Amino acid sequence: MKGKAQALPVSILIGGGGDEMELSRRVFLARSAASVGLGFAGLRALSGAPALAGVHGASAPGFGPLRRDPAGVLDLPEGFTYRVISRFGEMMDDGLITPGLPDGMAAYPGPDATTLLVRNHELEPHWTRYGAFGEDNERLTDEHRELGFDLVGRQPSQGGTTTLWYDHRAGALKGQWLSLAGTNRNCAGGPTPWGTWLTCEEDTMRAGQRGRKDHGWVFEVPATHDRTLHKAEPIKAMGRFYREAVAVDARTGIVYMTEDLGDAAFYRYIPTKPGNLHAGGKLQALRVIGSRGSFDTRNWGDSPSVRVGERLRVEWVDLDDVESPRDDLRTRARHDHGCAVFARTEGIWAGDDAVYIGCTSGGREKAGQIWKYRASPHEGTARESGAPAVLELFIEPNDPDLVENADNLVAAPWGDLIVCEDARDDQHLVGVTPAGKLYRVAHNALSDSEFAGACFSPDGTTLFVNIQREGLTIAIQGPWDSRRA
Repeated sequence: MKGKAQALPVSILIGGGGDEMELSRRVFLARSAASVGLGFAGLRALSGAPALAGVHGASAPGFGPLRRDPAGVLDLPEGFTYRVISRFGEMMDDGLITPGLPDGMAAYPGPDATTLLVRNHELEPHWTRYGAFGEDNERLTDEHRELGFDLVGRQPSQGGTTTLWYDHRAGALKGQWLSLAGTNRNCAGGPTPWGTWLTCEEDTMRAGQRGRKDHGWVFEVPATHDRTLHKAEPIKAMGRFYREAVAVDARTGIVYMTEDLGDAAFYRYIPTKPGNLHAGGKLQALRVIGSRGSFDTRNWGDSPSVRVGERLRVEWVDLDDVESPRDDLRTRARHDHGCAVFARTEGIWAGDDAVYIGCTSGGREKAGQIWKYRASPHEGTARESGAPAVLELFIEPNDPDLVENADNLVAAPWGDLIVCEDARDDQHLVGVTPAGKLYRVAHNALSDSEFAGACFSPDGTTLFVNIQREGLTIAIQGPWDSRRA
């Protein structure tokens, strides 16, 4: 069919990943949260050049130098292998076509030592050649229209999520299917402690522009293996904006949210009933205590407003009219309430000690920052003003050769951080050690397309990641435990 991706060669997978075990959802999430806290323990060293010496040399930490892939897809360290487990254009179990532009993703425990992946697709309504329903939407049915969000009209929305069911023993999928439909530009999102995926629309298209409904919402997708297309129900109380990703604090149920714009705000949603986001809640934006007007965290130019290691006491301001028909939440937060402005907040991860936020274009060289948000011991309550939360600029390398435009990020089971680059040309997965050293985990040898959706299987044996433009989802295995030592 037209638009089908070319078949790509796959490296040979040698051996298995050792004994596999199924971890419960809560154990896995607790483990991930603990590891991200460790992974950021020494990152401040990245702000100085001496700490970065040897990143490309033999003394670099990690798994050793990357080896050239004869198939020209993915360069990995010695002893690591990969499989392409899903490709744009393949037929899925439900008779639909595997959509293109995979982005954010998370892994969940499935039955019998399997893994369930819920995967975003960053598609717009007119990109039918990349969608699940065919170039002329010939596979779109009344059932899809009923369960999807905005599938009525001349240009039905092509975004959404697919669910992949991966069998570790067989090294192959047991199935894949469309699990959410009719949304726009599903870029990133985040897992919840109760086993669902929150997928975010990075789009604020108004009703009547191309579709029938306003966009810019969060949707919740259960991670199940029953090959179900779930009803798309926007969580409107979480606000309407150009949303990138979310992170849920398992202790409080509060959801922190990023916005991929150069004048972004940073948001949190306090649900009325933790664990039930649809039951309503309060949307707020972050403000630096004592700032005169809006505090600019972006550090663009030669006179930074905040330096690495500097800690800012912060508070939260209630936002009204959160469905924002004019897409002005961030500007109202800034002008009406003096809330802080950020440089393209994208990746976010909730650890055991803090929430970490990647600002893709922050810093003098616009190569990126990572911020650390340490919650108040009374987070989300009236008592938090007595012990306010703290925002710290954790790293700002200002050197694209080290790490460029960090996008999605995830904690590794051994305590490091894995960062997906969305750079100008060469793309890597970059590891960061607790000592603040950088190393490369993988290189996209196929193209200059970004990596996206990096996540580990619940048993820690497999790193899944997407190469977006080519529409590939890849499973990587190797001696991960060597980093643990």
